[in-house]
Parts: sequence; structure tokens; C-alpha cells
Amino acid sequence: MSHTERIVTDEAPRSDNPYSQGVRAGDTLHVSGYGPVDPGTGEEVEGDVREQTERVLENVAAVVDAAGGDGLDDVVKVTVYLTDLDDYDRVNEAYGAMFPGDPPARVCVEVSRLPGDVAVEMDAVAYLG
Repeated sequence: MSHTERIVTDEAPRSDNPYSQGVRAGDTLHVSGYGPVDPGTGEEVEGDVREQTERVLENVAAVVDAAGGDGLDDVVKVTVYLTDLDDYDRVNEAYGAMFPGDPPARVCVEVSRLPGDVAVEMDAVAYLG
């Protein structure tokens, strides 16, 4: 029987919606999808999709840290959701800067719409072993 732990942190955006910021199951952490929302203000960040991508990954890293991990260094899989694949190259620029070493596995898909009408959202899986 597996043991799970819900991860809660003020360092990543919180929501009244029925989901956890992250769920740890053994050494694996599943991080919920995050858009470019500043956890301090609850507002979407200003700027282009590169700046939004940085904020999204900072939110993911905060949940990994709260679970006892080492931020983006522990991320092994990311799913990127874009409302416009024309943003793909700009997202890759910011993404690559946030993962300067060996990047995690990744999927990128175009979707018709995201909550808050943001341009980018990501979820992630981290290994905390």
C-alpha cells in the first residue's frame, strides 16, 4: 500500500479549486499545473511568454522545494501546454535557461485555452529519492 502526502506551500500559487499543489507518493512528486501567477499577489505576471515561462517554472520549483526536493534539479518530466505553438521557440529559450544542465523529459502540446487565459502552463514530475 502506498503512502501519499499532499504538499502545501505559500511559495507557489494556491487555489480554492479541488486539487493539491503537489502530491508525493514515495520518492515521486506530482506537481499540479501552474500558469504564470505570482504567489505573493495572486496575479498573472506581466511580460511576454519567456517571462511567463520563468514564473511557471519558479512555481513548479517552489512545490518541489516544499516537498523536500532541490527545485528544478529534481524534475524528471514536464508537460508544457501552450495556447499558441508560435510561442514554442520563445518558451524553449526560457525553459533552456531554467534547465541549464541535463533537462528533464518533456511533452509540449497546443491547447485551445488555459485557465485565466494565460499563454503557458506546465505540470511536472520530480524524483526525490
